Amino acid sequence: MTTAVATEKKIKGGNRIRPGKVALGFVGVIVAIVWAFPVYWMVNSAMLPNVVLERSTPTWVPFGGSFKNFTAVFERGTFTSALGISVAVAMITVFFCLIFAFLAALAISRFRFRGRKSFILAVLLIQMLPAEGLFIAQYRLMGTLGMLNSIVGLSIIYIAAVVPFTVWMLRGFVAGIPADLEEAAMVDGLSRTQAFLRITFPLLAPGLVASGVYAFLQAWNEFTVALVIMQDQDMQTLPLWLRSFVQQSSSRAIDWGEVMAASTLVAVPVIIFFMFVQGRMTSGLVSGAVKG
Repeated sequence: MTTAVATEKKIKGGNRIRPGKVALGFVGVIVAIVWAFPVYWMVNSAMLPNVVLERSTPTWVPFGGSFKNFTAVFERGTFTSALGISVAVAMITVFFCLIFAFLAALAISRFRFRGRKSFILAVLLIQMLPAEGLFIAQYRLMGTLGMLNSIVGLSIIYIAAVVPFTVWMLRGFVAGIPADLEEAAMVDGLSRTQAFLRITFPLLAPGLVASGVYAFLQAWNEFTVALVIMQDQDMQTLPLWLRSFVQQSSSRAIDWGEVMAASTLVAVPVIIFFMFVQGRMTSGLVSGAVKG
């Protein structure tokens, strides 16, 4: 009888709503709303004409809105070109960053060699260099190589800037995978290369995706280096293209509706990219792989 009463109390206690969890849930909802509101406001403003946006009273819901701002953005005829350049630069940066960073992270995590600590220290120190202090050297280097206003030239600079941090990211993922997995596979008859490709490499997928997302965002959103290297109007990335909407002239004021519509178009490829990779951006795939 005593056991039955205790069990009943335990069940009732388990179903009880705890004030702490309710408070944390409420805080989480508030944080989510604060985080999502700028995105909503951007899309909302993209649907409204500039006359409405310039009013002192904000319009919270775009009743009667239209896609005229998006149409005006496409009528400029330069969005497709800028999109193609940004996509090409971002994909080149991601591809080569992952290759270089992966090989470097594998070397410093799995092997012991002379100069290993110096290499790790150099990677750390390179990240401390201010990007603005390298503009002149980068411009002269690209000019000497004939790579100004070039997708390849801009991609090289992005790769050099992103690789150090990407090495640190992947180093943590590689070090987190026990070497015992490869050794067990080698005992079963696989070579070291086969053991790595079949056992270790699939477990590195979350790290590769996370590093790829970082490299993609850095290349996609970067503005200052592109402003220095890509000075030709026909070779602008999307951040440079977006700047043209906020440059005032004596004959035309800023149309904030078009600015918001252009900003929305710049954000759409990033959202699509995250939709494809979000399934892999998880951790813990290695947990439980080794027992004992």
